[in-house]
Amino acid sequence: MTSDEIKALDSQYVMHTYNRFPVALDHGQGARLYSPEGREYIDFTSGIGVSDLGCGYAPWVDAITAQAKKLGHASNLFYTEPCARLAEILCRRTGASCAFFANGGGEANEGMIKLARKYSFDRYGGGRSAIITLKNSFHGRTVTTLAATGQEQFHNSFFPFTEGFRYAAADSMDSLRQTAGDDVCAVMVELVQGEGGVLPLNPVYVRALAAVCAQKDWLLLVDEVQSGVGRTGSLFAFQQYGIAPDVVSFAKGIAGGLPMSGILAGEKCRDVLGPGTHATTFGGNPVCAAAGLVVQETLSDDFLEGVKEKGAYLRSQIEALNLPCFGATRGMGLMIGIEVRDGFSNSAIAGKLTEAGLLVLTAGPGMRLLPPLVITKDEMDAGVAIMKRALAG
Repeated sequence: MTSDEIKALDSQYVMHTYNRFPVALDHGQGARLYSPEGREYIDFTSGIGVSDLGCGYAPWVDAITAQAKKLGHASNLFYTEPCARLAEILCRRTGASCAFFANGGGEANEGMIKLARKYSFDRYGGGRSAIITLKNSFHGRTVTTLAATGQEQFHNSFFPFTEGFRYAAADSMDSLRQTAGDDVCAVMVELVQGEGGVLPLNPVYVRALAAVCAQKDWLLLVDEVQSGVGRTGSLFAFQQYGIAPDVVSFAKGIAGGLPMSGILAGEKCRDVLGPGTHATTFGGNPVCAAAGLVVQETLSDDFLEGVKEKGAYLRSQIEALNLPCFGATRGMGLMIGIEVRDGFSNSAIAGKLTEAGLLVLTAGPGMRLLPPLVITKDEMDAGVAIMKRALAG
């Protein structure tokens, strides 16, 4: 099918829930994607942080193929090797005690919220179920995770929302104390606020928050749906902050392009969700888990150091352009935000870059770049050159 045929078919039969760019994608290699007609695009999005190994990564393709031939799916009422092995690797690399696998980020965060409330109920009884999240946060698009999201623009249309969430200002312990109360069971944060604009939290604040949570037996819940799985230059961002969360959610890049997510829980939360309290049909799917094993094998310590170096290089090259529309860059590793100066529209900038052959994202009022972690220097340079051609002057 041609690009126009694909777009017409999609428009007729797919719900219009996405504000799509006028681009149809057919195939790719590394960080280069192609339309059915062969038009090349440099990919600085990796499917919103999902395709961390880029397109066509041979070990990933081989592992999926081999597992699909062997066993495509099995009920969680039975054991499968890929699921168990992936859980072991994640726990060993993070210090977590156990894992639960799901399908998408919102579902992972739902599981984390359920665990926190059940932990508190089991230990303290009722009346202690409130969860503090941060203003400008984003935790998902289910009714509950929208309620957890600290942005008013998402709090409409779908009433009534799940109760029990309050919002504190990021990087402010005073705001946290003013928001807290005797009914709190957990605090839930993104260490890098992704949809809010790629805004890393202050490490001093994060460590103080962790100390208060430990003192009050509030569970510290860290949403690493976007910042996890090597994106920031460590397996999880919390490892660079020097904290040990009680529960961590993950998704996006965990299986390199297949739908998978989950949570990691520390020892004191290991047995909170027992049989019958939480489940999902496709969680731990063996094909997805096999793909996840390749991701973990690829994200060695040396590879993760390379992610930090690539992020620093890409940010320096963008800032060196001195484009009139861009201010400073920010972020961690290959999770990069770019300030958009007053008088310019981030959506208009994204449109211009897409038309010129560079796929980018927006976040908050700025730009967001989430390139594949395997992106090469040549691919980064090609993307920066497109920026210069499309946006200079």
